[in-house]
Amino acid sequence: MHVIDLHCDALWKLAENKGKLTYRNSKVLDTNLERLQQGKVKVQAFAIFLEPDIKSDQKFQAALEQIDYFYEEVLAKNPEMKHIKKWSDFDNLKDGEVGAFLTLEGVDAIGNDLSKLRTLFQLGVMSVGLTWNNANLAADGAGEPRGGGLTSFGKEVVRLNNENQVLTDVSHLSERGFWDVMELADFPIASHSNAKALCDHNRNLSDEQAKAMFEKGGHIHVVYNPPFIKENGKASIDDLVKHIEHFCELGGVNKIGLGSDFDGIDAKVKNLENAAMTQNLILRLLKYYKEDEVKGFAYQNFLNYRPK
Repeated sequence: MHVIDLHCDALWKLAENKGKLTYRNSKVLDTNLERLQQGKVKVQAFAIFLEPDIKSDQKFQAALEQIDYFYEEVLAKNPEMKHIKKWSDFDNLKDGEVGAFLTLEGVDAIGNDLSKLRTLFQLGVMSVGLTWNNANLAADGAGEPRGGGLTSFGKEVVRLNNENQVLTDVSHLSERGFWDVMELADFPIASHSNAKALCDHNRNLSDEQAKAMFEKGGHIHVVYNPPFIKENGKASIDDLVKHIEHFCELGGVNKIGLGSDFDGIDAKVKNLENAAMTQNLILRLLKYYKEDEVKGFAYQNFLNYRPK
């Protein structure tokens, strides 16, 4: 069964290794091309993630360097990889092709300059999270003790996302920031978050948040990171399935997807250690859910949701 994965950090790894990794088959990459093909991942979202300690005046350049790796290492060297630049491109993928699109994990790179965000849209960014765990000029992240919401600038970012049919990602946002996004965003999404009711981590969403997301029409993509699945940090595929089950109970059966966070996590779910093993999750889901429901989780729910 084909899969759409809304989050990985392969570009960060490629940049960290300064061109020494081959995207097609490097074993360092959980989401290399061969592993995506083995796991039947039909579309992979590639996040632009910047380490918080990068100096502010160097962050936009660092983001451009990751985008350069996307174009030169992921796309140019692998003809099977097809760049998704607009939402209708999902419908044009052929057999044997793997779609790839860019997302932005935190707007630190743009400072307070919306022209830089427009530039990133032109380069192919189709989903924007306001923060990583830290605070920036747009909002507070989940790890910021202050717990503030969106700033006036952050609200401008969401409005610009709306105008450009770009998703606004709430994963990593503070709770107050989440509620601000719910008021403003036309296309809210959690690209890689789980249920706080099952694992009390500040990166997960409460039942109240999940219900609000579903009522707004937004989607939650469950993440394969064990500390977000089980509080002891050791998780099985069944433990991950429980988060999907919980979100289904809250009314989200048609609003759930997958967001692995591969290449951005150290701990791994047993038998789900990289993209090649993705079908292990699908096969497990088929033991509990109807085939059409599993197709929804795997790809169809997102295809139904994407901006038209």
